[in-house]
Amino acid sequence: DVQLVESGGGSVQTGESLRLSCAVSGYSKTNYFLAWFRQPSGKEREGVAALDSDGDTNYANSVKGRFTISLENDKNTLYLQMNNLTAEDTAMYYCAAGADRIWVSAFQALGRPHEFGYWGQGTQVTVS
Repeated sequence: DVQLVESGGGSVQTGESLRLSCAVSGYSKTNYFLAWFRQPSGKEREGVAALDSDGDTNYANSVKGRFTISLENDKNTLYLQMNNLTAEDTAMYYCAAGADRIWVSAFQALGRPHEFGYWGQGTQVTVS
């Protein structure tokens, strides 16, 4: 079974940094796409950052230059480095992995959450 488990969330002050981790197990696609999404309380889910097996990455305009998505293959761990956090970044953050028999580029993935077949349980980030 595929499992995604996020960690690293917490409460920080404006301008501080956090690094989220997503431990991925049971996911063995050669052509993969992975992403971080977030959902502020009472609002819709939005794509934050995506990465694909071609090595491409893509970011929401609101986080460009502040967030970095990366994958450590030998640890099967997806990361989201978040710098210069603001109150607008407060949300539940979820990692997601592409569904079976589907490949979507990082440039398209953030707008196509329905293509992700596997989701973590989420980790809360609060910035004040």
